[in-house]
Amino acid sequence: QGLLRDVERCDQLSITPLRFHTDKLLEVSGLSIQYGAAPVCRDVRFTVRTGDRIAIQGRNGTGKSSILRLICGEEVPHSGTLYRSGQLVISYVPQRTDHLRGTLADYAESLGLQESLFKAILRKLGVEQVQFGKDMASFSAGQKKKVLLAGSFCQQAHLYVWDEPLNYIDVYARMQLEEMLLSSCPTLLFVEHDGAFCRRIATDTVELRRE
Repeated sequence: QGLLRDVERCDQLSITPLRFHTDKLLEVSGLSIQYGAAPVCRDVRFTVRTGDRIAIQGRNGTGKSSILRLICGEEVPHSGTLYRSGQLVISYVPQRTDHLRGTLADYAESLGLQESLFKAILRKLGVEQVQFGKDMASFSAGQKKKVLLAGSFCQQAHLYVWDEPLNYIDVYARMQLEEMLLSSCPTLLFVEHDGAFCRRIATDTVELRRE
């Protein structure tokens, strides 16, 4: 009964995606990611259309995070074709959080976020207000992940690209995240090892295999 009361107190989150001018946001064809002599994945093909929530799955070392970083414009050694409109706005949540330093106010300013909204979302995610004046380097891994997610929630984008969004976050935040995705329906490309989350959220999957 106590757990049910706690669940009822979970604040609802929302996100406001941008509408793209065409249904197709990006297309990957014959993509291979290669570090060294041998590719880690080969001939990857998928298309992201408005409203899709696509999970990229595979064992560690199959290039999942590399594909996300490539889509977000980072330099990743690859061959094949990646079509992405120059007008496409992407909001990216990386897997790693150890780069977070400084105050939440500084972080919000660096990304052009509305600070009051950003902090309000963090409070909804269970981050105590006492943390707001601290250096993010002292945050727990879960608090840092919530910072990245809250920043993405504040951004209006055509496509949300999230790398392991459930890493270190608690069950209530996970429930909030699931309900937000199912109610707000942003276009999402994500990597997540939690099978139950993927089955509930993903409209399609891309399976990568180690070469």
